[in-house]
Amino acid sequence: MKLKEKTTGLLNFSDYKKRRFRLLYWFFVLILAVAVFTALIPVFWLIVTSFKTVTEINSTNYTFFPAVFNIGKIWDVWQKENFGKYFLNSFIVTLGAMASAVLFNGLTAYVIALVKPRGYKVIYVLIMLSYMIPSITGIIPLFHWLSDLRMADNYLPLMLIWGANAFYFVNFKNYFESIPKSLLEAAKMDGCSDLKIFFKVVLPLSKPIVGVVAIFAMTAAWSDFLLPYLLLNDQDMYTVMVEIYNVQSSLGNGYTYDEFLMLLVISIIPQIIIFLIFQKQITNANATNGIKE
Repeated sequence: MKLKEKTTGLLNFSDYKKRRFRLLYWFFVLILAVAVFTALIPVFWLIVTSFKTVTEINSTNYTFFPAVFNIGKIWDVWQKENFGKYFLNSFIVTLGAMASAVLFNGLTAYVIALVKPRGYKVIYVLIMLSYMIPSITGIIPLFHWLSDLRMADNYLPLMLIWGANAFYFVNFKNYFESIPKSLLEAAKMDGCSDLKIFFKVVLPLSKPIVGVVAIFAMTAAWSDFLLPYLLLNDQDMYTVMVEIYNVQSSLGNGYTYDEFLMLLVISIIPQIIIFLIFQKQITNANATNGIKE
Protein backbone atom coordinates (compact mmCIF):
# COMPACT_ATOMS: atom_id res chain seq x y z
CA MET A 1 0.00 0.00 0.00
CA LYS A 2 1.37 3.36 -1.03
CA LEU A 3 1.46 5.91 1.75
CA LYS A 4 0.20 9.41 1.07
CA GLU A 5 3.08 11.86 0.94
CA LYS A 6 3.28 14.20 3.94
CA THR A 7 3.43 17.87 2.88
CA THR A 8 2.85 19.73 6.15
CA GLY A 9 5.03 20.17 9.23
CA LEU A 10 8.77 20.59 9.72
CA LEU A 11 9.55 17.09 8.45
CA ASN A 12 8.57 15.73 5.03
CA PHE A 13 7.57 12.15 4.28
CA SER A 14 11.04 11.31 2.96
CA ASP A 15 12.68 12.58 6.16
CA TYR A 16 11.11 9.79 8.22
CA LYS A 17 13.07 7.23 6.15
CA LYS A 18 16.31 8.64 7.54
CA ARG A 19 17.45 7.15 10.82
CA ARG A 20 18.51 10.41 12.47
CA PHE A 21 15.08 11.95 11.87
CA ARG A 22 13.30 8.88 13.22
CA LEU A 23 15.44 9.03 16.36
CA LEU A 24 14.73 12.74 16.72
CA TYR A 25 11.02 12.10 16.26
CA TRP A 26 10.87 9.42 18.96
CA PHE A 27 13.05 11.54 21.25
CA PHE A 28 10.49 14.37 21.13
CA VAL A 29 7.66 11.87 21.62
CA LEU A 30 9.42 10.59 24.74
CA ILE A 31 9.90 14.16 26.05
CA LEU A 32 6.21 14.95 25.51
CA ALA A 33 5.14 11.69 27.16
CA VAL A 34 7.25 12.49 30.24
CA ALA A 35 5.83 16.02 30.36
CA VAL A 36 2.25 14.74 30.15
CA PHE A 37 2.92 12.12 32.82
CA THR A 38 4.52 14.72 35.10
CA ALA A 39 1.53 17.04 34.69
CA LEU A 40 -1.14 14.38 35.21
CA ILE A 41 0.32 12.28 38.02
CA PRO A 42 -0.55 14.82 40.80
CA VAL A 43 -4.18 14.92 39.62
CA PHE A 44 -4.30 11.12 39.36
CA TRP A 45 -2.77 10.81 42.85
CA LEU A 46 -5.38 13.21 44.27
CA ILE A 47 -8.27 11.26 42.75
CA VAL A 48 -6.96 7.87 43.87
CA THR A 49 -6.00 9.01 47.38
CA SER A 50 -9.39 10.67 47.97
CA PHE A 51 -10.99 7.21 47.93
CA LYS A 52 -8.72 5.94 50.70
CA THR A 53 -9.67 5.87 54.35
CA VAL A 54 -7.76 7.85 56.98
CA THR A 55 -6.18 4.60 58.17
CA GLU A 56 -4.88 3.81 54.67
CA ILE A 57 -3.51 7.34 54.22
CA ASN A 58 -1.65 7.25 57.56
CA SER A 59 -0.47 3.65 57.18
CA THR A 60 3.29 3.04 57.10
CA ASN A 61 2.72 0.33 54.47
CA TYR A 62 2.02 2.73 51.62
CA THR A 63 -0.07 1.54 48.69
CA PHE A 64 -0.91 3.75 45.74
CA PHE A 65 -4.43 2.42 45.24
CA PRO A 66 -7.09 2.13 47.97
CA ALA A 67 -8.30 -1.28 49.10
CA VAL A 68 -11.84 -0.42 47.93
CA PHE A 69 -13.07 2.23 45.49
CA ASN A 70 -16.21 3.37 47.28
CA ILE A 71 -17.97 5.59 44.71
CA GLY A 72 -20.69 6.35 47.26
CA LYS A 73 -18.11 8.33 49.23
CA ILE A 74 -18.51 11.20 46.74
CA TRP A 75 -22.20 11.57 47.61
CA ASP A 76 -21.57 11.13 51.32
CA VAL A 77 -19.01 13.96 51.40
CA TRP A 78 -21.23 16.13 49.18
CA GLN A 79 -24.15 15.77 51.58
CA LYS A 80 -22.07 16.19 54.74
CA GLU A 81 -20.69 19.53 53.53
CA ASN A 82 -23.92 20.62 51.80
CA PHE A 83 -21.62 21.36 48.90
CA GLY A 84 -24.44 22.03 46.43
CA LYS A 85 -24.98 25.47 47.94
CA TYR A 86 -21.37 26.49 47.35
CA PHE A 87 -21.41 25.03 43.85
CA LEU A 88 -24.45 27.19 43.07
CA ASN A 89 -22.68 30.28 44.43
CA SER A 90 -19.64 29.58 42.26
CA PHE A 91 -21.82 29.00 39.20
CA ILE A 92 -23.50 32.38 39.71
CA VAL A 93 -20.14 34.17 39.96
CA THR A 94 -18.72 32.19 37.05
CA LEU A 95 -21.62 32.88 34.70
CA GLY A 96 -21.44 36.58 35.51
CA ALA A 97 -17.68 36.60 34.94
CA MET A 98 -18.08 34.86 31.59
CA ALA A 99 -20.70 37.39 30.46
CA SER A 100 -18.64 40.41 31.54
CA ALA A 101 -15.44 38.99 30.00
CA VAL A 102 -17.13 38.57 26.62
CA LEU A 103 -19.07 41.84 26.70
CA PHE A 104 -16.46 44.27 28.05
CA ASN A 105 -13.37 42.85 26.35
CA GLY A 106 -15.28 42.21 23.15
CA LEU A 107 -16.58 45.78 22.96
CA THR A 108 -13.16 47.24 23.79
CA ALA A 109 -11.43 45.08 21.18
CA TYR A 110 -14.10 45.98 18.61
CA VAL A 111 -13.50 49.69 19.14
CA ILE A 112 -9.70 49.35 19.02
CA ALA A 113 -9.50 46.89 16.13
CA LEU A 114 -12.33 48.01 13.85
CA VAL A 115 -13.84 51.36 14.83
CA LYS A 116 -10.49 53.03 15.61
CA PRO A 117 -11.66 56.39 17.01
CA ARG A 118 -9.27 59.26 17.70
CA GLY A 119 -6.83 58.34 20.47
CA TYR A 120 -7.42 54.59 20.21
CA LYS A 121 -3.66 53.92 20.06
CA VAL A 122 -3.17 55.50 23.49
CA ILE A 123 -5.88 53.27 24.95
CA TYR A 124 -4.31 50.24 23.29
CA VAL A 125 -0.89 51.04 24.76
CA LEU A 126 -2.37 51.51 28.23
CA ILE A 127 -4.15 48.16 28.00
CA MET A 128 -0.96 46.40 26.91
CA LEU A 129 1.02 48.10 29.69
CA SER A 130 -1.37 46.53 32.19
CA TYR A 131 0.34 43.23 31.33
CA MET A 132 3.38 44.53 33.22
CA ILE A 133 1.48 45.09 36.47
CA PRO A 134 1.05 41.96 38.62
CA SER A 135 -2.61 41.61 39.51
CA ILE A 136 -1.80 40.83 43.15
CA THR A 137 -0.44 44.36 43.66
CA GLY A 138 -3.92 45.80 43.16
CA ILE A 139 -5.69 43.60 45.68
CA ILE A 140 -5.27 45.91 48.71
CA PRO A 141 -6.39 49.18 47.03
CA LEU A 142 -9.18 47.28 45.28
CA PHE A 143 -10.38 45.85 48.57
CA HIS A 144 -10.37 49.27 50.26
CA TRP A 145 -12.17 50.84 47.31
CA LEU A 146 -14.89 48.17 47.29
CA SER A 147 -15.22 48.42 51.07
CA ASP A 148 -15.75 52.17 50.81
CA LEU A 149 -18.49 51.50 48.25
CA ARG A 150 -20.02 48.94 50.63
CA MET A 151 -19.66 46.18 48.05
CA ALA A 152 -18.79 43.44 50.55
CA ASP A 153 -20.99 40.32 50.49
CA ASN A 154 -21.84 41.08 46.89
CA TYR A 155 -21.17 38.94 43.82
CA LEU A 156 -21.20 41.88 41.39
CA PRO A 157 -17.54 42.95 41.94
CA LEU A 158 -16.41 39.35 41.47
CA MET A 159 -18.26 39.20 38.15
CA LEU A 160 -17.10 42.56 36.83
CA ILE A 161 -13.44 42.32 37.85
CA TRP A 162 -12.94 39.25 35.70
CA GLY A 163 -14.29 41.26 32.77
CA ALA A 164 -11.20 43.50 32.76
CA ASN A 165 -8.43 41.34 31.36
CA ALA A 166 -5.82 42.33 28.77
CA PHE A 167 -5.35 38.71 27.71
CA TYR A 168 -9.01 38.37 26.71
CA PHE A 169 -8.80 41.74 24.93
CA VAL A 170 -5.82 40.61 22.83
CA ASN A 171 -7.62 37.40 21.84
CA PHE A 172 -10.67 39.35 20.70
CA LYS A 173 -8.62 42.02 18.90
CA ASN A 174 -6.62 39.49 16.90
CA TYR A 175 -9.74 37.62 15.88
CA PHE A 176 -11.74 40.74 14.96
CA GLU A 177 -8.93 41.92 12.68
CA SER A 178 -9.41 38.78 10.57
CA ILE A 179 -13.08 39.58 9.86
CA PRO A 180 -13.54 40.83 6.25
CA LYS A 181 -13.97 44.60 6.27
CA SER A 182 -16.46 44.35 3.41
CA LEU A 183 -19.04 42.84 5.77
CA LEU A 184 -18.74 45.78 8.14
CA GLU A 185 -18.92 48.30 5.32
CA ALA A 186 -22.05 46.60 3.95
CA ALA A 187 -23.67 46.77 7.38
CA LYS A 188 -22.85 50.48 7.66
CA MET A 189 -24.36 51.10 4.22
CA ASP A 190 -27.55 49.44 5.48
CA GLY A 191 -27.69 52.01 8.28
CA CYS A 192 -26.41 49.90 11.18
CA SER A 193 -24.81 51.70 14.10
CA ASP A 194 -21.45 50.55 15.49
CA LEU A 195 -23.17 48.93 18.45
CA LYS A 196 -25.60 47.07 16.21
CA ILE A 197 -22.76 45.91 13.96
CA PHE A 198 -20.98 44.49 17.01
CA PHE A 199 -23.97 42.47 18.22
CA LYS A 200 -25.48 41.54 14.85
CA VAL A 201 -22.39 41.02 12.68
CA VAL A 202 -19.15 40.77 14.64
CA LEU A 203 -20.23 38.56 17.56
CA PRO A 204 -22.05 35.95 15.40
CA LEU A 205 -18.90 35.67 13.27
CA SER A 206 -16.72 35.32 16.37
CA LYS A 207 -18.27 32.32 18.08
CA PRO A 208 -14.94 30.39 18.32
CA ILE A 209 -13.10 33.17 20.18
CA VAL A 210 -16.17 34.01 22.26
CA GLY A 211 -16.23 30.39 23.40
CA VAL A 212 -12.52 30.36 24.21
CA VAL A 213 -12.63 33.60 26.22
CA ALA A 214 -15.72 32.38 28.08
CA ILE A 215 -13.92 29.14 28.98
CA PHE A 216 -10.84 30.98 30.25
CA ALA A 217 -13.03 33.34 32.27
CA MET A 218 -14.95 30.39 33.68
CA THR A 219 -11.73 28.67 34.80
CA ALA A 220 -10.31 31.86 36.33
CA ALA A 221 -13.49 32.81 38.19
CA TRP A 222 -14.13 29.26 39.41
CA SER A 223 -10.58 28.91 40.75
CA ASP A 224 -10.40 32.36 42.32
CA PHE A 225 -9.92 32.28 46.07
CA LEU A 226 -8.35 35.50 47.32
CA LEU A 227 -10.91 38.08 46.19
CA PRO A 228 -14.00 36.08 47.28
CA TYR A 229 -12.24 35.33 50.57
CA LEU A 230 -11.70 39.05 51.18
CA LEU A 231 -15.13 40.27 50.08
CA LEU A 232 -17.51 37.54 51.26
CA ASN A 233 -18.17 37.48 55.00
CA ASP A 234 -21.46 35.60 54.94
CA GLN A 235 -20.74 31.85 54.86
CA ASP A 236 -23.93 31.19 52.90
CA MET A 237 -22.39 33.23 50.06
CA TYR A 238 -19.05 31.41 50.04
CA THR A 239 -17.81 30.08 46.73
CA VAL A 240 -16.38 26.57 46.35
CA MET A 241 -12.75 27.61 46.85
CA VAL A 242 -13.48 29.68 49.95
CA GLU A 243 -15.45 26.84 51.53
CA ILE A 244 -12.68 24.36 50.77
CA TYR A 245 -10.28 26.64 52.63
CA ASN A 246 -12.80 26.75 55.47
CA VAL A 247 -12.91 22.96 55.56
CA GLN A 248 -9.11 22.75 55.46
CA SER A 249 -9.02 24.96 58.56
CA SER A 250 -11.38 22.52 60.31
CA LEU A 251 -9.37 19.34 59.70
CA GLY A 252 -9.49 17.16 62.79
CA ASN A 253 -12.53 19.03 64.05
CA GLY A 254 -15.42 17.49 62.15
CA TYR A 255 -13.59 16.76 58.88
CA THR A 256 -10.99 14.15 58.04
CA TYR A 257 -8.14 14.42 55.56
CA ASP A 258 -9.67 11.95 53.10
CA GLU A 259 -12.92 13.98 53.06
CA PHE A 260 -10.93 17.13 52.34
CA LEU A 261 -9.22 15.43 49.39
CA MET A 262 -12.60 14.28 48.08
CA LEU A 263 -13.86 17.88 48.19
CA LEU A 264 -10.84 18.92 46.13
CA VAL A 265 -11.67 16.27 43.55
CA ILE A 266 -15.29 17.40 43.37
CA SER A 267 -14.22 21.04 42.96
CA ILE A 268 -12.05 20.37 39.89
CA ILE A 269 -14.57 18.19 38.04
CA PRO A 270 -16.34 21.11 36.23
CA GLN A 271 -13.02 22.49 34.94
CA ILE A 272 -11.85 19.08 33.75
CA ILE A 273 -15.13 18.47 31.89
CA ILE A 274 -15.04 21.91 30.24
CA PHE A 275 -11.42 21.47 29.17
CA LEU A 276 -12.00 17.99 27.72
CA ILE A 277 -14.96 19.25 25.70
CA PHE A 278 -13.33 22.43 24.39
CA GLN A 279 -9.61 21.58 24.39
CA LYS A 280 -9.39 21.79 20.58
CA GLN A 281 -10.84 25.32 20.50
CA ILE A 282 -8.53 26.48 23.30
CA THR A 283 -5.42 25.08 21.61
CA ASN A 284 -6.30 26.41 18.17
CA ALA A 285 -7.14 29.88 19.44
CA ASN A 286 -3.88 30.18 21.40
CA ALA A 287 -1.85 28.98 18.41
CA THR A 288 -3.57 31.41 16.05
CA ASN A 289 -3.16 34.40 18.37
CA GLY A 290 0.47 33.55 18.98
CA ILE A 291 1.16 33.65 15.24
CA LYS A 292 -0.62 36.97 14.79
CA GLU A 293 1.21 38.59 17.65
